[in-house]
Amino acid sequence: MTTRRTVLSLIGGVAAAAITAGAAMAQEVTLRMHQFLPPQANVPKLVLDVWADAVEEDSGGRIKVERYPSMQLGGKPPELMDQAIDGVADIVWTVVGYTPGRYPSTEVFELPFMVEDARAASYAYWTMFDKYMKDDEFRNVKILGTWVHGPGMFHTNKPVEKPADLQGMKIRGGSRLVNELLTLVGATPVGMPVPAVPEGLSKGVIDGTTIPWEVTAALKVPELVSNHTEFEGPALYNLTFVLAMNKPRYDALPDDLKAVIDQNSGLEFSVFAGGTQADADGPARELAVKRGNNIITVSKEDAQEWVDLVQPIYASWISDMAKRGKDGQALIDEARALMEEYEKNNM
Repeated sequence: MTTRRTVLSLIGGVAAAAITAGAAMAQEVTLRMHQFLPPQANVPKLVLDVWADAVEEDSGGRIKVERYPSMQLGGKPPELMDQAIDGVADIVWTVVGYTPGRYPSTEVFELPFMVEDARAASYAYWTMFDKYMKDDEFRNVKILGTWVHGPGMFHTNKPVEKPADLQGMKIRGGSRLVNELLTLVGATPVGMPVPAVPEGLSKGVIDGTTIPWEVTAALKVPELVSNHTEFEGPALYNLTFVLAMNKPRYDALPDDLKAVIDQNSGLEFSVFAGGTQADADGPARELAVKRGNNIITVSKEDAQEWVDLVQPIYASWISDMAKRGKDGQALIDEARALMEEYEKNNM
């Protein structure tokens, strides 16, 4: 009897060990994904989690993606790109403009009144990334997705209808080119990452901010300011994003797991991400409407005053790109052609 119990115990132990080993083998890779927004914000919830869940499922559980929102792995948002390059995090989502001048070709999609449709721009962005930037500006990192948000706009503590209304106002800008835009239209630009916006508004450090509608809900912006200025036609501005992976981490994956990452990344994912982010503008705008906030829509005709004021940004950007050995006008022309191509093919 004792011998039988011992044998059964041994068999049970071996079975348990086998199950444990099987579980260990099943989950071969853990990837830490780091980003700056709270988990309930639209991009983590509607884009990053969707990507991570798909990777986990398609890998049969062999890849686990740990999600670290709100800079939980430490550092500040402008450090995210270096965290991906250095391996502090395996994957990061970040605003490219947090590292101004480092990835200049992406700024073609950040020029004022350049982008009208986020899906078209995200399509053009990935196409041009794959053609020009992958082995140049982004050679030290594995890029999984490139996209832009929906229309950038003003959210302010007093109404803004025309550039003169911005005189003396301190406005948060999200990138180098947005800060140039703010200066040209008469505002005082204040650089700060988007998570700092609520405190900046509540303490009066800034009088307003430039962000798209979709992020306003998570930051409670409609509760902090009651004026919102949007533009018909091309957006006042857009920001560019990347989902980036540590290159050695990607290279070390077995081929079948690299394929899982690849099949969930690239052009289709980029268009999905940009479109999803833009689609989230509507529900966020509705929250401001329900609060009774003042929403000003600048018509295409009235926007011309703004367009004329910010034209010098194009000339200075083209000049800056020439100093870097890049043809800025050619990039502008190609970006516009690719956006038109997408819109024609997806009408």
